[in-house]
Amino acid sequence: MAAPNEITPQQLLRLIGTPDCPVVVDISIDPDFDDDPNIIPGAYRHPHTDISGLVARLRGKRAVITCQQGIKLSQGLTAHLSCEGLDVEYLKGGNYGWRDLVDAPRIPASAMPPQTDGRTLWVTRHRPKIDRIACPWLVRRFVDKDARFLFVSPDEVVGVSERYNAIPFDIEDTFWSHRGPNCTFDTMLDEFKLRTPTLDRLSTVVRAADTDNHDFAPEAAGLLALSVGLSRQYRDDLEQLEAGMHLYDALYRWARDGTKERHTWPTGKLS
Repeated sequence: MAAPNEITPQQLLRLIGTPDCPVVVDISIDPDFDDDPNIIPGAYRHPHTDISGLVARLRGKRAVITCQQGIKLSQGLTAHLSCEGLDVEYLKGGNYGWRDLVDAPRIPASAMPPQTDGRTLWVTRHRPKIDRIACPWLVRRFVDKDARFLFVSPDEVVGVSERYNAIPFDIEDTFWSHRGPNCTFDTMLDEFKLRTPTLDRLSTVVRAADTDNHDFAPEAAGLLALSVGLSRQYRDDLEQLEAGMHLYDALYRWARDGTKERHTWPTGKLS
C-alpha cells in the first residue's frame, strides 16, 4: 500500500513544467550527490539539518522532498515538516527512482547558473517578443521557480549584467544566445539537458516563430501573432512576461498531450 505522504516519479513527472508543480527540495547529503550530480528539473538543494530554514522557505507551498533513495532522509524530514503543518510529500525511490524513469530529464549540477540571494538573476533586451518570453518560462518552470528577469535597453544589457551579476541572455556574443540556426530557447534546452519529446516539439514552434521560418511548424504563425499582440497590449515588460507565462503553459500542454486534437464544424464532422 502506498504511503499517504509519498508521490511517485510518474506522478511528479506529470506535474513538472506546469504551474501546479510543487516545490522540489533535494536534501541528499554531499557524498551521495557527488556520486550522481544531477538535479530534478525545478529542484533546489537544501541541507536536511536546517529544518527551521526549510520551514520558513516552504510555508504556504506544496513541496516534494527527495534524497538519493527516498528512504530515511527524505521520509524523516517529510514527517518533521508535516508536524509544522506543511503540505509536503517525499519522492518514492528518491533521485534513483527518478533517474530510472523513461523520459524524465535531469539537469547537470554543473549547468546550474549562479544565484543571487537564493535565486538566479537574468537580464535581456526590453520589449520582448518570442525568445525573451519563452526562455524565462523555461527557466521558471524547469530550472528556478523564483528566477528574476531584468529588461533593459539593448545597449545596456552587458553593463547591467556586470554591475548586478545578472546572467545575460538572448543577446549576441553571450553564452545564452542563438547558436547557428537555433534560438536561445534551444540553447537552454541543450545546456540544461532538457531535450524531451514534449520540449522538442515546443522548441520547433518557438524556433520557427523566432527565426521567421514558419514552414518548420504551422503553429509558428499563431505564436508570432499572439506574441506581437502581447507586446502591444502591455507596456510593462514584467506584466507582459506574466501574461506570456500562461501562453507558454498552454503551449506546453498542447505539445505534451494535445497535438492530435482537431476542431471541426459541424461538430464531429471530419474534414
